[in-house]
Amino acid sequence: MKKIKSNIDVINPGRRTLMDYALKGGVAAGLANMTIVSNLFAQSAGPIIIGHHAELTGGFSSWGYWHDKCARKAVELINAQGGIANRKVELVTEDTESNPATGARKLRNLIQRMNAEFVTGSVHSGVMLASIPIATELKVPYFSTGEATEATGSKGTRYSFRTGSDTYSLAAAGVPWAMENLGKKWCVVYADYAWGQSHFAEAKAVVERMGGSITKGIPVPLDAKDLVPYLTQIPPDTDVVFSIFFGPLAVAYFTQAKSMGVDKKAKLYSISGTIEAIDPDALSGAAEGVYILENFPRNTKYKDDAPHKEFNRILEIDDTYAREKNSNRVMAKSHCWQAWENIYALKAAIEASGYKSRKDMPGAIQALEGLQMKNSLAHPEGDKILRKEDHSGITDHYISRIEGGKFEVKKKVSKEELAKNLPVRFNLSSQPT
Repeated sequence: MKKIKSNIDVINPGRRTLMDYALKGGVAAGLANMTIVSNLFAQSAGPIIIGHHAELTGGFSSWGYWHDKCARKAVELINAQGGIANRKVELVTEDTESNPATGARKLRNLIQRMNAEFVTGSVHSGVMLASIPIATELKVPYFSTGEATEATGSKGTRYSFRTGSDTYSLAAAGVPWAMENLGKKWCVVYADYAWGQSHFAEAKAVVERMGGSITKGIPVPLDAKDLVPYLTQIPPDTDVVFSIFFGPLAVAYFTQAKSMGVDKKAKLYSISGTIEAIDPDALSGAAEGVYILENFPRNTKYKDDAPHKEFNRILEIDDTYAREKNSNRVMAKSHCWQAWENIYALKAAIEASGYKSRKDMPGAIQALEGLQMKNSLAHPEGDKILRKEDHSGITDHYISRIEGGKFEVKKKVSKEELAKNLPVRFNLSSQPT
């Protein structure tokens, strides 16, 4: 198998890695390199501590499992290849419990007691929005993995970053295609909290700007079990029903909408979060025909390259359904890659800036602003830029349709195409560090 060059190899092209020794010389050479790595760590100023603010329990735990696994695997690989700037990386993790108040308290613990210098953060929009003021107060960069645009928008700071998509970019990537191909009269049914509210606002703006209309916005409480009272509110002249849910609420939406024949009256459109970590086959056909905007194609054939396949191998998932090979879990693939890539982005910034301790944080932040990330094992989701002004990841997206229980891509929306429709609205880089 051809060796994949990671960002570590690019930065240090002359250094042989543990993987090189293991592949070329077997156990003895591997042990020799472990001694070299140990000596490198011994010469450093101690470990670089990266915090992980993850949803290990609560409503987002099916996603949090994958965020945790991605972060741990990335750190293991980086340490096997010599660490960051010849320093070992130590990953410390706190469970947000999918609760904003708990998450805020746990973030203080990560930074003040566990000494995290950088944090790859929450996928729960409520948690991440509660966390950004704390990270800013304590002057620690915080990488949101949730999608409410406010984290790198109206509530963002010099310390808030996001390598992945937000509601602003998702609306710009998917709504224009859906307007042209599915219909112009939209009803939006959404989970009534930060993430769903933000999606509704951003999608509404694009629909109306393109000459369409919102027939109705229907907020649904997070604790709802019976969605029939909400689905019966969908106006009969609706062309497209845009759903924004997660976890059990998403399952309830798909199954109840199908049983009510909503798909016979309108096209069904959604974003990856609605079916993240869910196997369409487990829904007994309820998700068939739904159009989904993906951030990273679940089906590897639509990004058929070595970094993607190696990432899948390391995370122990298959290439078609993203199922974990030793369990029934389905990877939260459109989101969890950020927990892997955030750590590699920090590696690049730390090494480029010469970061040694917290007093060097302004330089690390400047190195993150405008960071170019190339398709590689370090960045398997693909080429992207961490935009300087708003600290947002500008990435490729994929509009897919669920057919026969598989995600089949109908259109790739390139980062270049997206950037044309995504003007900068906030300049976080002008704020003090």
